[in-house]
Amino acid sequence: MTAPNAPALVQAIGRWSFVGLVLNTIIGTGVFVLPGTLGGALGWWSMLAWVMAAALTGAMIFSFAEVASRFSRAGGAYLYGQAAFGPFVGIQMAWMGYFVRCITAAVQANLFTTYLVELWPAAAGRPQQVVITAAFIGLQALVNIRSVGSGAAVSNVFAVVKLVPLVVFGALGVAWLAAGKTAPAAIGSDPTVGGWLNAMVLLMFAYGGFESALIPVAEAKDARRDAPFALVAGLALVTVVYLAAQLTVLVTLTEPAANNRPLASSARVMLGSGGAVIITVAALISVYGWVASNMLNVPRLTMAMAERGDLPAFFARIHPVYRTPLVSIVIFAAISLALALQADLLRNLSLSAVSRLLLYGGVCASLPVFRRREKRGISTPGVEPALFRVKGGPVLAGIGVVLSLLLATRMTAADGIKMGVMALLAAGHWWYLRTKGMRV
Repeated sequence: MTAPNAPALVQAIGRWSFVGLVLNTIIGTGVFVLPGTLGGALGWWSMLAWVMAAALTGAMIFSFAEVASRFSRAGGAYLYGQAAFGPFVGIQMAWMGYFVRCITAAVQANLFTTYLVELWPAAAGRPQQVVITAAFIGLQALVNIRSVGSGAAVSNVFAVVKLVPLVVFGALGVAWLAAGKTAPAAIGSDPTVGGWLNAMVLLMFAYGGFESALIPVAEAKDARRDAPFALVAGLALVTVVYLAAQLTVLVTLTEPAANNRPLASSARVMLGSGGAVIITVAALISVYGWVASNMLNVPRLTMAMAERGDLPAFFARIHPVYRTPLVSIVIFAAISLALALQADLLRNLSLSAVSRLLLYGGVCASLPVFRRREKRGISTPGVEPALFRVKGGPVLAGIGVVLSLLLATRMTAADGIKMGVMALLAAGHWWYLRTKGMRV
């Protein structure tokens, strides 16, 4: 537990900073990689796939919004699962959440190097990759140790800077289509049911990540009101950006899946080599913005676990001057760096997506639990009345649970083994706490 005289956290995250966090946690690698992959697999049907994924993600986001409006402490899905279902589920969701963010950090770092090669071919060398990745992650760790205000400000700047070139890219695609310069239509290579399910798993990766923006609510000015607004606004904005990017790729590239930098290829068709450079820079900024937001968010999970006695107390240690969770930030940065130096981009996309889906299903399942308790007048420590109540909440939550289970069937045997190992480690963690009398 945190010592009574420990420095207090600073409540510095406002409503629009929350929106910036949501945008940065969602927009990372997906928009720069998946339009090519999906265009190759589904052709023009990929536009519908993005819309369907947005609607299904919306069911989850509205469920998250209501659940989040009941909490003002740090922890996110870990805290929700523990309050709704008890310590065992809470620990499982904590491990799942941390695992997802570490794996995704490796994916983001891989994409940063992939796009940097467009500008600096020497970045493909192994020594250069190590140095670039260390600087890529280390700088943001230092910024977030310095202050939560600095971390939020950096996240806000990157949210704006990454959106502008993507909006311009989409507008150019619309203009290209209006001018009748459309490339020969891409023919989907896998329009089967299995192909659609595989596409939806990848799309859930692209729309996912919003859950980590809810972790640092203890440092927000009015989290219970601002978090629901940020979630809904963030989903609306990224949906427009994703659709515009997919449209542009389809109207400019005959073979969208020909390389792993489809937006750069599309920009090269429209604007020449200068356009490719602009999109490459936008991709680098986008990925770095993702790191900025997650370096702020994820360490607050281990801090929250330590505060509740589920991790050693040093994870909750607050810097005496900067008043940030120093140890948790350093540990997350170190794990992210280690994974980034050995991860493969596309291999980890589906693993991250499936892991995240199971986490989402758990949070969706908590919504009807809280509603039933509220209706019966049963109070749960740390859970307050919802400030945001979504119409048809149990139905949306049910959709989220069913979707999570359905798409989880697409995981590979290797992914299933990794998930099983993680679940066993989490169970061992819970059993250790239980035998020590720390949890029941």
